[in-house]
Amino acid sequence: MQAYILGIDIGTGSTKAVAVALTGEVLGVTQQHYPINSPQPGYSEQDPVLIWDAFVKCLQEITVKVGFAPEAISFSSAMHSIIPVNEIGIPLAPMITWADARSEEIAEHLRDSAKGEEIYRITGTPIHAMSPLCKLMWMRENKPDLFAQTHKFISIKEFIWFNLFNTFQVDYSIASATGLFDILKLEWSGEACALAGISPGKLSKPENTTYYRSNLDAAKASLLNIPQKTNFIIGASDGACANLGSHTTGPGIAALTIGTSGAVRITSPKPVYNYQGMTFNYLLNQDTYLCGGAVNNGGIAINWLLSNFLQKTEITADDYRDLFNAIETTPAGSDGLLFLPYLYGERAPLWDTRSSGAFLNVKPMHTRAHFLRASLEGVCFALYDVLKIVEDASVNITQVNISGGFVSSGTWTQILADITGKKQVVLQPEDASAVGAVYLAMQVLDPDSYIRLTHIDNQTIIEPNEGNHKMYSKHFVLFKKLYTDLKESMHLMKNMDV
Repeated sequence: MQAYILGIDIGTGSTKAVAVALTGEVLGVTQQHYPINSPQPGYSEQDPVLIWDAFVKCLQEITVKVGFAPEAISFSSAMHSIIPVNEIGIPLAPMITWADARSEEIAEHLRDSAKGEEIYRITGTPIHAMSPLCKLMWMRENKPDLFAQTHKFISIKEFIWFNLFNTFQVDYSIASATGLFDILKLEWSGEACALAGISPGKLSKPENTTYYRSNLDAAKASLLNIPQKTNFIIGASDGACANLGSHTTGPGIAALTIGTSGAVRITSPKPVYNYQGMTFNYLLNQDTYLCGGAVNNGGIAINWLLSNFLQKTEITADDYRDLFNAIETTPAGSDGLLFLPYLYGERAPLWDTRSSGAFLNVKPMHTRAHFLRASLEGVCFALYDVLKIVEDASVNITQVNISGGFVSSGTWTQILADITGKKQVVLQPEDASAVGAVYLAMQVLDPDSYIRLTHIDNQTIIEPNEGNHKMYSKHFVLFKKLYTDLKESMHLMKNMDV
């Protein structure tokens, strides 16, 4: 039997468990999905109990699949969620996810103020509706009874942790994405908490990302099918873990992930501030910052395309394969067809919840394949926009380590390489966030294995086509100009009755 560590990635749409042996071999993967609810336009909510149930099922299934229990369990988690709970950790309302836009007006007003820039520099978190800071400000104004009744405001990972150990604890990484945490002092910010209308006591105790504990009670251990002595590492955010899992912690290297959303991240010994583009500065650990930007429209934009253009009711791997096959013979640049992918508003670098998607320069020659390829190109242009802002504010980026489901497509990865003009490297084709959580555990529990596994000899490299990059560079100038030109119209249309 090979000893293994289990990486748990608590995502927006699913929880995934990846069992990694100390040799680096992936012994098993299991995944449980759950719904996202939108009771009103702009709302994005989930039932945290369903996510706890998914976590339990993942553990139960992986121990059966592998045949025995893990040595340790380490967490990765989506950021920016918030759950109001009572003294015994029971949710008083649904969890509000990162994608929730109900506080967009509050965020806009704060972003336009001197206070907004001060809070950004203290907390490293962009001033945006995704931020728990803005969500709390909205809740205080619109749900005063719920706000007053809440014992703690916690994230989904904290909810899972409380269900395991009956304590309110949060890692530095998740805390640093709340807009409430001082990323230099490593403590809750008095200024940000005062703005939210809470005391730091309404939040969990911050811990370093390598913090771990064991000694589950017997009932929980039995439920999860693991020994009581199993170590649990509190871990980090999905973005921070993805950088570790894709071996992206050195200078001049960026990590780029496309999942439901998308992100570009570098690691740095100090924050990289840019208030206009609002690069984020989250923590990987107490000494390392994760700097970059996230976009709303990654795989979710392509799923919209498949659902609405191709009438796919349940999207499968075969549907993606058909999409990539359909565009193989379509020329780079889609014969001038451009797609602004802002279907769900946009975060970095626009920070515009009222932006919308658009196809431009549509001509009779354009076929379904052109629209499909232009959509992939549009998502890549949006990520390149973030990459350039991060690069301009930090160091020259020569290599992009990529992860997420899109890495299985040679077509998509080549488009990304051609648009950015940078070498793309696939180091971890499995779920990089879950594997990164495993690496965090190894840092403290088995440093020798960590050192061995982070020395990579085999890698897949995608080199850019320079001719395509020159063409795409011209299209990119138009891509950026189109948003500027259409911004006012997008905002006016947002207010139209449909």
